[in-house]
Amino acid sequence: MKIKLTICLLAFLNFYDAQENITYQKPSAEILKLADYERPPSVLMNSKKDWVVFTYRPTYKTLEDLNQQEMKLAGLRINPVTNISSSVTYSNNLKIRKINDKNETQVKNLPANAKITYISFSPDEKKLVFTNTTSKGVELWLVDMETATSKKITEDNLNANLGTPYVWYNDSQSLLIRTLPQNRPALIDAAKDLPTGPIVSTADGKVSQNRTYQDLLKNPQDEKNFEVLTASEIYNVDLNGNLKKVKDQDMYSGLSFSPDGNYLMAVVIKKPFSYIVPLSRFPLTATVYDMKGNAVKVVNDVPLNEIMPKGFSSVRIGKRSMGWRSDAPATLLFAEALDGGDQSKPAEYRDEIFMWEAPFAAAPKSFFKTKQRYEGVSWTNDHYAVVSEGWYDTRNTKSYLVDLNNGESKVIDDRNYQDVYSDPGNFNTAKNQYGRYVIDMKGGKTYLIGDGFTKDGQHSFIDEMDVKSLKKKRLYTSNVKNGKEEIIDILNPSKGEILTTQQSPSLYPNYFKKNIKSGKAEAVTQFANPFESIKDVYKEVITYKRNDGVTLTGTLYLPANYDRKAKKEKLPLLIWAYPTEYKDKNTAGQNTQNPNDFTFPYYGSFVYWTTKGYAVLDDAAFPIIGEGKTEPNDTFIPQLVANAEAAINAVDQLGYIDKKKVAVGGHSYGAFMTANLLTHSNLFACGIARSGAYNRTLTPFGFQSEQRNYWDVPEIYNKMSPFMNADKMKTPMLLVHGDADNNPGTFTLQTERYFQALKNLGAPVKMVLLPKEAHGYVAKENILHLLWEQDQFLEKCLKK
Repeated sequence: MKIKLTICLLAFLNFYDAQENITYQKPSAEILKLADYERPPSVLMNSKKDWVVFTYRPTYKTLEDLNQQEMKLAGLRINPVTNISSSVTYSNNLKIRKINDKNETQVKNLPANAKITYISFSPDEKKLVFTNTTSKGVELWLVDMETATSKKITEDNLNANLGTPYVWYNDSQSLLIRTLPQNRPALIDAAKDLPTGPIVSTADGKVSQNRTYQDLLKNPQDEKNFEVLTASEIYNVDLNGNLKKVKDQDMYSGLSFSPDGNYLMAVVIKKPFSYIVPLSRFPLTATVYDMKGNAVKVVNDVPLNEIMPKGFSSVRIGKRSMGWRSDAPATLLFAEALDGGDQSKPAEYRDEIFMWEAPFAAAPKSFFKTKQRYEGVSWTNDHYAVVSEGWYDTRNTKSYLVDLNNGESKVIDDRNYQDVYSDPGNFNTAKNQYGRYVIDMKGGKTYLIGDGFTKDGQHSFIDEMDVKSLKKKRLYTSNVKNGKEEIIDILNPSKGEILTTQQSPSLYPNYFKKNIKSGKAEAVTQFANPFESIKDVYKEVITYKRNDGVTLTGTLYLPANYDRKAKKEKLPLLIWAYPTEYKDKNTAGQNTQNPNDFTFPYYGSFVYWTTKGYAVLDDAAFPIIGEGKTEPNDTFIPQLVANAEAAINAVDQLGYIDKKKVAVGGHSYGAFMTANLLTHSNLFACGIARSGAYNRTLTPFGFQSEQRNYWDVPEIYNKMSPFMNADKMKTPMLLVHGDADNNPGTFTLQTERYFQALKNLGAPVKMVLLPKEAHGYVAKENILHLLWEQDQFLEKCLKK
């Protein structure tokens, strides 16, 4: 065994030397055929489901797309020339059709070299608007649905740096838009602008729990540039492009009309800014205006929030989650913490919810108190509301049906939110008289659409619930043979008409109109399978047990030509996984995988390698459980190894694999998992770790689902850090990272320093940094090269 390992290491190291300073490569023909495909269009429908919009985009971005000007400020990544997020994904074509028509209609007069995003229907759903990004900026375009004709209605001077730069008026005849200020100052070039002094930050002695954020402001130049890039003027533009100024320049981060359209709430970012937290925690002021532009009331004034109590159920003090009540003309709803926002403080009630009716002359009225943390309210088209609360430490979620006439409430859901088998589903919604989506409730009945995960497989369902008795009646359970059906919407409850998608491993997901009474289904879309070359790959969800009895699952793929009966050839096995934390073994062992899911190979899995003669266990369950007062990470390493051992043994017992030829891989927290498995077990011949974090002392105030900080449990942080145990890692590993990672905690530096440690300690490791890529990879050149690197690595370490 030692001789074989030495040969593998020598081959690996020789392979490494041959790859220095290489240019972009493409994977083998089998993988390239799957990776270089034409992406089917995405589907957008209006609320009535009578119009279908097809949006087309390239399968991948290009390096040229990524090589644009970019400024990283307060958690944002902005193109300062075009004034839109530098990471936005564009469509380049639109087609539309009535749902009952057979053929799509090409939208005419689209912009040349279209870069389309931020698409939405008008309130009356007769029109569609979208933004188009030119070489100089963002412009607004309008589509008339009946004529399928588009036209430009603004110049390319919209400010989309903070998201969607427009909002529809209720009459569907005009929009409120954010534009660049007319006298906008020039941006500061920090490389040329000499500082006037050092950067100084002060701690005032208050304890806080701030994660490691990326792209923060760093100096006064950043502050000035942030202010310039987020500042807008507000205009009204009609459908013919006529402009009327509404509000002067400010840093508007949110604009929302009251349901009746008589009031506008404008949220404005304020100073002071912060160098340690992102934009979402900057000061802000929310002011409500009437339609003449007069200020009615400052309804919220939030200070800078740099100090946060520990825990995922902790929140800031003051009014939060403020928004318009969907079923009332002009009433604001907001929550306030009753425990100071600190989950560690005992309290009978955690939050109080208030309603505040315009014009806000009277004080806000208390609506509801939650015993756990407030999570939201869903309104109905009747006199009811559904209030939700939850608590992270227990994973509990609870919902109440509140009678708005008398304030009485009934518990309708009380469960562990990770318990998918008991998930009651989501209420079906419809647009009300204000054009807002609310729970569809008629005649004392409402409907729930559920995913339908059970121990015996997935069966989507529709339940009818009686509002008075809360009793449910099952109206429909999906039992599509050799396929999977997802329920998208209930079109007509009395007639039994629904909208679904159907798919199978070899049939691409398509939309269907179905009558659940007759069983008849009519195809709405007919997208072809772009991955025909793997349509005959064998696919099965396997179930097995960990050494402590926890039930685990994974989706097993075998090459199309593999003889499963003879099993003469023992295949190399690739395992792709991602650890998930749970508070009990029961929920950890539940199955959410469906063998009838369409087989969609993409760079985030190993499915491509079935074409190269590998067995693949995809999405293998890797639960990390901490019951009672025990935290999951207290036994992270032994549970990780137990999950891996169970997965390998399960496939081996089926007779398909060579246990000496197993590789493991993962992305982000899955990369962290991979590095730990190679360090603390001898189960694998090699591993691939992409965009991970390996030194937990660099994320000292929590990571993933860990709420404790480093100084609470230093032994946990150190033991879980592959970097701290780099001297134990002797298994070949491919480390990959985007060199512009924007994810909190997974700085590219994590991989660079881990590689340096491993290299100096003599470990057989290779590092690949993908130019311009963030936490997820998008450029075609990088993705194809990544697949080539992985293919070469696996061929060397497993096949040879």
